[in-house]
Amino acid sequence: MRNAGFAAVALLGAVFAWSAAFDVASQAAENVEQAAGVASAENVENVEQAAGVASAENVENAENVEQAAGVASAENAENAEQAASAADSNRVVVELQDDGRALINPGMGWTMHFYSNVPTNYGSRLEPSDALDWFEGCSTVYLRLPWAFLEPEEGVFNWSMVDAPAQRWIERGKKVAFRFTTSENWLEYATPKWVFDAGAKGVRYTWGKGPQPDGHCVDPEFDDPIYLEKLRNFLAAAGRRYANNPNVAFIDVGTYGMWGEGHSNLGVWADASFSRMDAERTLKIVKTHIDLHREYFPGVLLCVSDDVAGAEKPGRDFPETDYALSQGVTLRDDSILVQPAPRQWFHDELAQKFWPTLPVILEHEHYLGSKERGAWDDEKLIESVERYRASYMSIHWFPEVEWEGSKDAIRRINRRLGYRLFPSQVVYPKSVKIDEFFDVSWTLQNVGIAPCYDGGFVALTLKDAKGGVVAVLVDEGFDVKELKTAEPGQAPQVLRTNRFRVGHVGPTTKPGEYDVYVSVGKRDGTPVYELPLGDADASRRYKIGKITLETK
Repeated sequence: MRNAGFAAVALLGAVFAWSAAFDVASQAAENVEQAAGVASAENVENVEQAAGVASAENVENAENVEQAAGVASAENAENAEQAASAADSNRVVVELQDDGRALINPGMGWTMHFYSNVPTNYGSRLEPSDALDWFEGCSTVYLRLPWAFLEPEEGVFNWSMVDAPAQRWIERGKKVAFRFTTSENWLEYATPKWVFDAGAKGVRYTWGKGPQPDGHCVDPEFDDPIYLEKLRNFLAAAGRRYANNPNVAFIDVGTYGMWGEGHSNLGVWADASFSRMDAERTLKIVKTHIDLHREYFPGVLLCVSDDVAGAEKPGRDFPETDYALSQGVTLRDDSILVQPAPRQWFHDELAQKFWPTLPVILEHEHYLGSKERGAWDDEKLIESVERYRASYMSIHWFPEVEWEGSKDAIRRINRRLGYRLFPSQVVYPKSVKIDEFFDVSWTLQNVGIAPCYDGGFVALTLKDAKGGVVAVLVDEGFDVKELKTAEPGQAPQVLRTNRFRVGHVGPTTKPGEYDVYVSVGKRDGTPVYELPLGDADASRRYKIGKITLETK
């Protein structure tokens, strides 16, 4: 029993001990939770406080960054403005104005009919010293004569008849043009009589009545072998003078048809037929005469009359003119204002095939004759230039009469006839260092009606006080033949910028102030074209300002 009591007492003690231990443990856990809660609250508060501090600091830093960026931006803008201001202060902007005058340039202008088939029409009143410098825009003397006057005997030539008037124009820096005819209705033998005496076939006729045994004139058969042989010899002789001759503006393919215009109906206009041959034979003859001229006049612009296709046939596609175009032969229309409107011309549509690549040539009717028939109209003459996009126009009467009667129209035509190259703005530095690069820009236009077919390149030339050439700077990257034409006042502009330098390696270039000139011409800087600007030197360079060259 004693052992059992002791065991009970021990068990009860153990229970009390476990209970006490549990209480202690529970209290400890509670203390731990409280401690953790305190710690958590403190941590949260500390984190929030820390985040708040960091956020405030970040905001402050951001403000500092923005302030710094603002300062930098303001400084950069100020520097950029200062740099731009400095650049502007060293920039010369030249705004040029078209002076409105007529220009004498290659491949365009008014052509004076010194000989218009009949030798006294229309240069016979001119003094030997008169090359029509007073007729604004007259660039060319036109000599249209029957073959019989130039080779009166076989192998015997009368070139002095054309050499004298030609030289009057050439010595003024102008050009000469020709047509050699073999058919005239006012002269018995336009083809020399000796050609027929040699056996060439011909047709004797009276103008307006057709073939007659006792007719007043003799027309050749334009494909007769003997005629072609003798004609070939004449053209060969002419070619020795005029092939590849820079003084020759153009030569008409004028050996076929009446007056060289390509119609052979002997003045019989029934059924609107302009050839006495059938279409196949006519086309073959036209090709033969084109080929002869191409053979003997290489290096010269050739032209064929629109009448080879029929003077009044509308349209643009004809085998005769298509062949001419395929051979590089341009179009000539001699019908302007022969009749009153609406028949004032016939082939402006045909001209659209030619003008993009070749200069179109126009001839108005004999001035007084057109007026007497009520066909003359200054506005229509101006319109013809626009419609055909013409490069040449005729002076087809005594020039003083035509000038006085239509000078206002002539002056308006001169603003559009052919091409008119115009550098409307040039920008360059006021000063540059020798042997350092600098930029030059120019704005270019062709304010004429036709392209500048031969092309050219804009150049800036620096000259000293004595007129000596110091530097020549050429924009070889753009050919002015690419300038587009448009209606009056609408010519598109082309802006070009080039980088140049002066005095690199050579020639020796001294610092100082120099005159600046602009010109258009060859790739090597040789001026070719007259520009509508003032203050020109003797070589077609135009002074636009000054530039200072400084030591590097």
